[in-house]
Amino acid sequence: MRRKVIAGNWKMNKLPNEAIEFIQKLEPLVKDTKNEVILCVPYTDLFYAIMTAQGTNIKIGAQNMHYEEKGAFTGEVSGEMLKSIGAEYVIIGHSERRMYFAETDETVNKKLKSALKCKLKPIVCVGESLNEREKGIANEVVTKQTHIALEGLKDSEVSNTIIAYEPIWAIGTGKTATSEDAEKAIKAIRDEIAKMYGQKISSGVIIQYGGSVKVSNAKELFNMPNIDGGLVGGASLDVEEFSKIINY
Repeated sequence: MRRKVIAGNWKMNKLPNEAIEFIQKLEPLVKDTKNEVILCVPYTDLFYAIMTAQGTNIKIGAQNMHYEEKGAFTGEVSGEMLKSIGAEYVIIGHSERRMYFAETDETVNKKLKSALKCKLKPIVCVGESLNEREKGIANEVVTKQTHIALEGLKDSEVSNTIIAYEPIWAIGTGKTATSEDAEKAIKAIRDEIAKMYGQKISSGVIIQYGGSVKVSNAKELFNMPNIDGGLVGGASLDVEEFSKIINY
């Protein structure tokens, strides 16, 4: 039985004092949930969030990392650096990284391998653009992204990887894929993993939905058979709303 994982992606929001206050308010609201709770915060918030979340059921992750262990990469942070301060998760290949910072399927694969080597738990994002959806190639796009991201991994590494299906046209727009469309795309992703690694591995992989997840649609989305929770953007910035999504 796969667990439900609800992860918040704060993007470039919240100062350290705001992160501390947010976690302190969130903790009592989600302490009894059976779902896994993750907050992926800016680098400057990581240490404070990790310290504040100690002893709670809230896990902390980063939003990006470099695939090299060290070197002349000004402004970058390695997986080892994240692990050294206690981060547990890291988002890899978010559409905003692909769109604004020239990330490719190949760099996503490199980052994923590096994260797993550092014993971080990766959340790998895949998703189609509106143009690709209108052309009827959405499933083709996300299965290709999934295939390249997971290429060369061991079975155990795939099992420790979370996939987040995030249709680009639904991120930050207020538009949400219907639960049926999200289910179809995530089923296609799961089928691609089965082709690569077998049905047993595929059936155990956590696959989330992301893209304007909110209280009003969380239950319908998360109750679909192949959707294992969500990667939540804007709604994760509000304690009350995020806690209601977690306790959907």
